[in-house]
Amino acid sequence: MLVNLSGLKNVGLEHFLIVGAILFSLGIYAVVTRKNAIMVLMGIELILNSANINFIAFSKYSTADLSGHLAAIFVIILAAAEAAIAIAIVLNIYRNFLTVNIDEIDNLKR
Repeated sequence: MLVNLSGLKNVGLEHFLIVGAILFSLGIYAVVTRKNAIMVLMGIELILNSANINFIAFSKYSTADLSGHLAAIFVIILAAAEAAIAIAIVLNIYRNFLTVNIDEIDNLKR
C-alpha cells in the first residue's frame, strides 16, 4: 500500500502541540487511574515524552539555536535515570510485599 506523504509539508507548530497535549493527557490519566506501579511509571514516561515533543517543536519554529534539542536530550537522560531507579525500587517492593499495586503497600507508613 502506497502512502502519499506530500501533505506533510503543512505540519505546523499547532500539530506538534496537539500531539504533545494528547500524550500529556494520556500520561496524567495513566498516573491518576492506575494502581500498578509499572503503569504509573509508563504514564510518567508519556508525560516526559510530551515535554520533549514541545521542546523540539518550539526549538524548530521559534529560533535557529539548539536550546530545545539540548533540553530534550537532558529530559531523555533524566527519564532513563528515573526509569532505572524506579524499576529498582519496584523490584525491591515486590520482593518485600509480593505485589506492585500501590494501594496494597501500606507498611512503609510505619
